[in-house]
Formats: sequence, C-alpha cells, structure tokens
Amino acid sequence: MPSAAVVKDLVDAVEAGRFVEAIERFYAPDASMRENNDAPRCGLAALVENESRILAVFKSIRGRSLGPALVEGDRVAINWAFDFERADGTSAHMEEVAWQRWAGDKVIEERFFYDPRQLQPAS
Repeated sequence: MPSAAVVKDLVDAVEAGRFVEAIERFYAPDASMRENNDAPRCGLAALVENESRILAVFKSIRGRSLGPALVEGDRVAINWAFDFERADGTSAHMEEVAWQRWAGDKVIEERFFYDPRQLQPAS
C-alpha cells in the first residue's frame, strides 16, 4: 500500500513535467500500463520508451491533478488533465482517470480511462 506522501510525490513530479523521471522512480521493474481497452505495455523499459515517444511528438505537455488522489489499500485513482501543444501550433486538452495498483511504494499496474477523441486538435 502506498503512503499518501509517495502518491503526492508522484503527482508533484507529473505536474512539474518530469514524466519519464516519474515512471523511473515510482513504477516497479515489471509494471504495466494500458490505455482504455488496449493491450498493456509491460516492463519499465517499455513504459519509459513509450513515454519518451509521446514527449517527442509534442512541443509541450502540461499535466495537473484535478483533485486529491484517492488511496484505498493498494489502489489509487488520480483524475488528470493534460494540455498538449503540437509543433504546428495546434493543441488538445485531455482528461483521464488513472487507476493504479501499487505494491508498497511502486506502481505495478495502471490503466488509463479517457475518450481518445479529446486528442483531436482544438478548433
């Protein structure tokens, strides 16, 4: 079960734009992530590679928590908002819920729930 302080540190890292560092620090070596109903990505190296690929696509990404993280036993839910800016000047806003399972102070499983239509450029 994660401590509230560790979950806050994870949120703080994401809000500071330290996305890759957050994965490296707070995720277990055998952690998995999945988008909605997609197949999971497994292993820390795959998670870092995917995050780096996403960061390379956008000029900037800003994330913020929309409220307190909910912690119950080994489960954590975080409601996120992200603002994406592309090199061509277009932008997108996305809100999602990250549903996590922790072992001690490391995320071992995470699933993101969001509407992918949010990633379309804003008109």
